[in-house]
Amino acid sequence: MSDAPKPDAAEGTVYDTDTPERRRQVLAQAVDYRGDVTLELADGEQVVGYVFDRREKPDGVTVRLLLPEGARRELPAERITRVAFTGRDTAAGKSWETWVKKYASKKQRGEAANLEPDPL
Repeated sequence: MSDAPKPDAAEGTVYDTDTPERRRQVLAQAVDYRGDVTLELADGEQVVGYVFDRREKPDGVTVRLLLPEGARRELPAERITRVAFTGRDTAAGKSWETWVKKYASKKQRGEAANLEPDPL
């Protein structure tokens, strides 16, 4: 287990959510992650999906996931004991700065450089 969430290196990492602050940090990172995560719940259930939202409600924090089959599910954050970043981060290494460097490098080498995005 890693000690602290790393913004651009989450893929393949697993975090325990043993304190409310830790849970808040890890779930915030899960919302920003562009891949699936596996959430382990207090009862042992594992839920795999894409975390697209984290909501603060009067009765507590919830996270909303898009499940692989397309259904949506909402879970109370306090039920989540572990978060594993199991899916491929489809945007890893694809920042604007990285794209500009790659584009400029191709142009300098005389290669064809276009404005089309790389295939996923």
